[in-house]
Amino acid sequence: MNPHQRLALASVEADLVRLEALLAESVIFGDPYLDSVTTHLIYAGGKRLRPLLAVASATSGARAASDEDLLGGVALELMHLASLYHDDVMDEAQVRRNVDSVNARYGNLIAIVAGDYLMARSAAIAADLGTDVAGLLARTLAGLTRGQVSEVRTAFSVERTEFEYYEAIEGKTASLMGSSCRVGALTAHLSHDETEALTKFGRCFGMIYQLRDDILDITATDNQLGKPAGQDLAEGVYNLPTLFALRDPNVGDQLRGILGRVLDDEDRERARKLVVATDGIERTVIAAEQFLAEAHGALEVLPDEALRRGFSSLIESLLEDLPTY
Repeated sequence: MNPHQRLALASVEADLVRLEALLAESVIFGDPYLDSVTTHLIYAGGKRLRPLLAVASATSGARAASDEDLLGGVALELMHLASLYHDDVMDEAQVRRNVDSVNARYGNLIAIVAGDYLMARSAAIAADLGTDVAGLLARTLAGLTRGQVSEVRTAFSVERTEFEYYEAIEGKTASLMGSSCRVGALTAHLSHDETEALTKFGRCFGMIYQLRDDILDITATDNQLGKPAGQDLAEGVYNLPTLFALRDPNVGDQLRGILGRVLDDEDRERARKLVVATDGIERTVIAAEQFLAEAHGALEVLPDEALRRGFSSLIESLLEDLPTY
């Protein structure tokens, strides 16, 4: 997915070029060692989806983004990056964005402290943007924490419920996407109805984004993923297709007999094939389509046709080429 092509708002693409410089400048402390740590993933690149959502929500592509609009996007991206620093420590990840993860290069302690620093910079920028934005980011951080705790608490549990799954992805993924759209609405001083509609769209975007990732974790090839297919199964993060499969009358018991522990490559592949053999993928696609319908309903509130069209194309791209069975 190329988000800029799907959004088709040329001015937003230009705005994100400006934002890229602000993003790095916002974490430069003046200490060469600390600066190399805090900018490590920034210089590694990324889609910048959260700033894109923020800037597009603020401008609709109809005007150049203000400094406040750009800084709102920077605050959200820094929060996202901080969560990646911390996640990679917890997951003992070695690679992130095709470079060494921060923990692999600098060690766990430095990665944790640097993640805290990025979070602090995010909070400081939000505070400068006013109490509404500061409060929003504080609530978003609380949501991220709840989502992470929910995921850790249910790791390797074959009794994990759909409610617990959605609780985790709502906090870890959807809250940031929803807040990205909302911060753009706040910095642009949009109406209450537009702000709520954009927030709902962003939340739905995040839910679909994670559902797509979970489908691909089961169905994509190793080369497509850049990691072994079924890695969530091996690490005890039982996503929605797996939860559906665990309740399948034909393979559920067999799958339960494999899961509940760290898996070697052979058992991971056995478990993955069992999930694929059920209707779990199809049911997960249906769940994503329900969020898509909700997102389209939210977009109807927005007065700007170009933004409606761009956001519709962007969110629909998430479901293109997904397999069904």
